[in-house]
Amino acid sequence: MDNNDRGASASLASYAEAVDWINGLIPFGIRPGLERIEALMEHFGHPHRRLKFVHVAGTNGKGSTCAFLTRALIANGYDVGTFTSPYITKFTNRFQYNGADIPDDVLLKLSNKLRPVVENLAETELGSPTMFEVSTALAILYYAEVCFPDVVIWETGLGGRMDVTNLVNPVLSVITNVGHDHMDILGDTLEKIAAEKAGIIKPGVPVVTSVSQPEALEVIKRTAHERRSSCYVAGEQFSYEQTQSGESGQSLHFKGPFRDFDLSLSLRGEYQLENAAGAFMALELLRQYMAFQLDDEKTAAGFKETFWAGRMELVRREPRILMDGAHNPEGAAALAQSLQSGWTYGRLVLMMGMLSTKSHEDYFKSILPLVDELILTEPDFRKKMNASALAEIAEGLRADYAKPDLRIVVQPEWKTALTQFEASIGPEDLGVVSGTLYLISDVRAQLLHQADSEKGW
Repeated sequence: MDNNDRGASASLASYAEAVDWINGLIPFGIRPGLERIEALMEHFGHPHRRLKFVHVAGTNGKGSTCAFLTRALIANGYDVGTFTSPYITKFTNRFQYNGADIPDDVLLKLSNKLRPVVENLAETELGSPTMFEVSTALAILYYAEVCFPDVVIWETGLGGRMDVTNLVNPVLSVITNVGHDHMDILGDTLEKIAAEKAGIIKPGVPVVTSVSQPEALEVIKRTAHERRSSCYVAGEQFSYEQTQSGESGQSLHFKGPFRDFDLSLSLRGEYQLENAAGAFMALELLRQYMAFQLDDEKTAAGFKETFWAGRMELVRREPRILMDGAHNPEGAAALAQSLQSGWTYGRLVLMMGMLSTKSHEDYFKSILPLVDELILTEPDFRKKMNASALAEIAEGLRADYAKPDLRIVVQPEWKTALTQFEASIGPEDLGVVSGTLYLISDVRAQLLHQADSEKGW
């Protein structure tokens, strides 16, 4: 198909139409496999092969790790592309260049370039590319044909081995951790989930990991050994310890194979120490082996400046309202640990909503012991979990895990729930909004008065 044909069949007229077209592919679901993205890239001459990637996988912490890497590299003068999901405020958040979203007009232009190719592919035996496949292709075209970054921080969508992003051959891989999430797709044991994450490890390409469970770590190490990739493991080749903690941030001392280093973070949550240490180890490898020129003061400033919406984010100070997108058992345990170690408060009021695709009993086991009032609601999303069903789980755990006077409120309408939530938080109390990022996105937009907020995976 020549350019004239492509232009004739692509009639998207606005940014909104382009996003609607891409999101219109959501019904095609999540279809693991690389055949369709490879076919798309072949049509455009394999543009991903001209780019340098740092590939990041893991159950929790991927986004924060990508944010640390991005800010530190930008602080050192590098041009950085960052591809992440889901997004919190606008569809363009997932395609960033030097910390700024892709311009609406560029997204429209690239969508018009992709659309006829996607439609042609849909007519073949491969079937239509999915929303995430088209988003991934759009990201590659943006970085390879429009803005030309020095390096792309490249987050997996789901898993690793069969994830669309695994099309690339990176200069470095990072696996943050392995936890119980997306078990319907990735497998029902930590070993199976770890095997999917380990799929991003490429022959001869070093990998950094903070995976801690012995059975999962064994899979990562074995895969790295088979592929002759150097493996840098938290607690083995590098380690860290917290040196300061408070509501305004925290600090850590990093010990690595090349040197020690002190970092200060504005991001709250004890789990961010692990993410920061893994990101710093990744930068050390880029510096040591790949000739990246990194200045210590600029790198430290980058870590201090790093911000990640919806992760232990204090969105209001009077009353104090904290947002954290913990939506699986490991995320809940990390949230509980952070609340106990870095915060002082009278009562804890927790508002949460979840998707029905997850198992939530273990989530409640971690967080319920801290909660004085639990407000259960429902995200504005098609796979939402019924708030009363969440309440049943919480009630079933009340005797063994909850405070004796725990108050549980069921309010399916999230805006009404938010009003009740705000009214329940006293001057000395702490309000926490947690659960699926689909809820976090809406509540955050409401609290920060962002009327035009979008959200999605």
